[in-house]
Amino acid sequence: MLHGDISSSNDTVGVAVVNYKMPRLHTKAEVLDNARKIADMIIGMKTGLPGMDLLIFHEYSTQGIMYDSKEMYETASMVPGEETEIFAEACRKAKVWGVFSLTGERHEEHPKKAPYNTLILMNDKGEIVQKYRKIMPWVPIEGWYPGNCTYVSEGPKGLKVSLIICDDGNYPEIWRDCAMRGAELIVRCQGYMYPAKDQQVVMAKAMAWANNCYVAVANAAGFDGVYSYFGHSAIIGFDGRTLGECGEEDYGVQYAQLSKTLIRDARKTGQSENHLFKLLHRGYTGKINSGEGDRGVAACPYEFYSKWIADPEGTREMVESFTRSTVGTEECPIEGIPSKKVAHR
Repeated sequence: MLHGDISSSNDTVGVAVVNYKMPRLHTKAEVLDNARKIADMIIGMKTGLPGMDLLIFHEYSTQGIMYDSKEMYETASMVPGEETEIFAEACRKAKVWGVFSLTGERHEEHPKKAPYNTLILMNDKGEIVQKYRKIMPWVPIEGWYPGNCTYVSEGPKGLKVSLIICDDGNYPEIWRDCAMRGAELIVRCQGYMYPAKDQQVVMAKAMAWANNCYVAVANAAGFDGVYSYFGHSAIIGFDGRTLGECGEEDYGVQYAQLSKTLIRDARKTGQSENHLFKLLHRGYTGKINSGEGDRGVAACPYEFYSKWIADPEGTREMVESFTRSTVGTEECPIEGIPSKKVAHR
């Protein structure tokens, strides 16, 4: 893990994250103009960072947040489509990979159903390698249709990459799912605003440590007339320490080199803090001392996860019993969100 230079090597993947200023757009033409602005930035960044293999823009960076529902549906993108072709041309020209936001992407039943909140990983040939749809939309404000799975793809120089989006990153389950599927770099693109700055900075570092993985966070900066975004895009090592972190400035950039050899060696040879290995080899020292073999315990000891898989509706009712039974609250009503208390079925 290296920070401070502008190069990379055969072993290291040069990664850049951008505090792109949150745009406030209303029409398809404005979206495409903004996509071209992002493409121009790609070319410029590659000039200044010749070792850059992968650059990452935040959630909503392409379309902005469409607070008007009609505008949201009218500007929803096709993937592939006009926006992705603009990005593809820039990636081919700069010879870099990119992570781009399509917020939103048209649902298969558009316009009958809400669009998805989508990220794509694009290679240096302009091909879409991964398309991830946000599993945990930021309810009650976001109205995106939820996705249903994570992905791991071979990224630049063979580094294994997973994409997640904003509020996804508040749930340890998604980080673990990506890491246990082999992700070495988890990219979290977010459009996170105040007052949640401290929590999000801490979460990214903690999840890098807990999952022995690199984390790259790209977050919005600026004010879009509704929210103020805190930036702090960052690149974090698999030991949970920050390699580089932006402040709150518009268009801030951070860059670091992520070693493939180092993370793979750590996951193979680490002892006391090898969390991925130890989770499936629980208590192996005590088992050895008890004459019960040398592999520890593999069985899941967590009742909640077993119950969730076997009985999702029953588990939902269990959680409602100590939280609430309606999606909204009577204390802070939000238009369109049911808040009247109802009895369980």
